[in-house]
Amino acid sequence: MERESVHVGAGIVAALVGYTSSFAVVLTGLRAVGATPDQASSGLLVMCVAQTVGIVWLARRYRRPLVLVWSTPGAALLASTGAIDGGWPAAVGAFVLAGLLYLLTGLWPWLGRLIGQIPAPIAQGMLAGVVVELCLAPVSAVIDQPVAVIPIVLAWLVGLRFFARWAVPGAFLVAGIVIGIDLLRRGESIPAASLVPQLDLTTPAFTWAAVVGIALPLYVVTMASQNVPGVAIMRSYDVEVPWRASMLTAGLSTTAGAVAGGHSINLAAISAALVAGPDGGPDPQERWRTAQWAGVTYLVLGLASAAIAALVAVAPVGVIATVAGLALLGTLAAALRAAVDSTSGREAAVVTFLVAASGITVAGIGAAFWAILVGLAVHFFLRQRSP
Repeated sequence: MERESVHVGAGIVAALVGYTSSFAVVLTGLRAVGATPDQASSGLLVMCVAQTVGIVWLARRYRRPLVLVWSTPGAALLASTGAIDGGWPAAVGAFVLAGLLYLLTGLWPWLGRLIGQIPAPIAQGMLAGVVVELCLAPVSAVIDQPVAVIPIVLAWLVGLRFFARWAVPGAFLVAGIVIGIDLLRRGESIPAASLVPQLDLTTPAFTWAAVVGIALPLYVVTMASQNVPGVAIMRSYDVEVPWRASMLTAGLSTTAGAVAGGHSINLAAISAALVAGPDGGPDPQERWRTAQWAGVTYLVLGLASAAIAALVAVAPVGVIATVAGLALLGTLAAALRAAVDSTSGREAAVVTFLVAASGITVAGIGAAFWAILVGLAVHFFLRQRSP
């Protein structure tokens, strides 16, 4: 009984940390590509449900601490891409295609190896360029809304100093207090009907701009920053990930959940360390139970998705952008380091970063796609130069 309580507690902590550290980025990304508040709430709900089903099945089937999560870098990509031709239905079509690409990766490993051929500095340069705009949001928000935003930043800073794992959740807690005070000041309240979780289904549409501007970059950034690192982290804890089963589960979950607004389900990286490492329990052979409890916790959190989305919808300008930006600072730091860590290919990585950060749109296609294209072109051109 005592051991099981350890698994329960560790699973709840892993899910809470993962959810509260990144849901603001997810809602920001979904809203950016055209989702209404109800559709974004639906996306949050369906991904939590999909994660629960996928985690419980994989953990029980393989008796390993396998964890699925949504793609936080993918959500940041959506936020940087913004509205596209075809609107929200086209974005949903891109989510469906990303799920099908995960399925193909599980069925034909050569597709994963092909993505692996993209130089890591270029993939990380694109990721850094995608998230940098969101990371700048707290800077401008402090100037525009100092009274509302400074307490959030201070809470994050104190959290980072004394309990780093809970820094972003702590910042959101303070943000919730700020939102509540603002509602009281304006004499407003959140309608009770908006607190009830519900699925909002959308018929997907497939457009060239969405396929090239969202689906392909979403697939690349998720593979490079979630699935592949997730496998590496698990191996560091002597856990072998069943690649095909994991990719098929992620692909089915993403494809099925896309019509309800879910953008991507994939292997966890940071959350995987919380479950598969010492925090997951004293016996490595039993840590799969911790993963199961993390999955169950995601289901409970999913039921709260409507209330959280409703709270976010009435937040003062800049408050949620600040939380999202703070949540991505670690991602930005890691991506920048990986992009320029080696002198080989550094120029191509910097060019990739700059193109992605520019936010340009050409032929209806966002900057992330062009960043990869230009980065690869620079990389292969410079490889031809004389030593």
